Amino acid sequence: KKYSIGDYIVTMFSFIGLAVPSFLLALVLMYVAVVEFGQEVGGLFSEEYIQAPWSWGRVVDLMSHLWIPVIILAISGTASLIRVMRANMLDELNKPYVTTARAKGLSEFRLLMKYPVRVALNPFISTLAWLLPNLISGSIIVAIVLNLPTAGPLLLQSLMSQDMYLAGAFVLLICALTLVGSLLSDILLALADPRIRLE
Repeated sequence: KKYSIGDYIVTMFSFIGLAVPSFLLALVLMYVAVVEFGQEVGGLFSEEYIQAPWSWGRVVDLMSHLWIPVIILAISGTASLIRVMRANMLDELNKPYVTTARAKGLSEFRLLMKYPVRVALNPFISTLAWLLPNLISGSIIVAIVLNLPTAGPLLLQSLMSQDMYLAGAFVLLICALTLVGSLLSDILLALADPRIRLE
């Protein structure tokens, strides 16, 4: 659906997701949560649930605080993946095998799902390898703005205090997550595309 209303909407969403800095989006969502919904923002729990034992109320409180960081990280991650998938699909749709399959009378939905989507997924799956390390290294500023007790601010604090052991442990963790992400993307590529499977 190139140049359709849906394509323009998704493209605009992806450009906004790529262009708007995550910390600015965090500030805007915090303002909306406080002014429009009267919600307490910052941290993962309200003050009365920080030291409380786990209960249904604490889980609900956690969920009410999680929606802001989830939206921020999802928008930035999804926007880049949308651009990759769209570019790959537009390349595949112009190839002769798609025209041949369409001329043979295959329905449009079945044609898309059976041929070009499967081929266009390969670069998309390859980029998934970077999502795991980005969960730690890419969310540092968002975690600081939202006052989240996650690994990002701890990594920044270790770098500022020159704690080389803690910083080295984080770098090792990010490297391990990169390797795990690469392994998972390779396995998914082998499952999605039989041409690249090892015998």
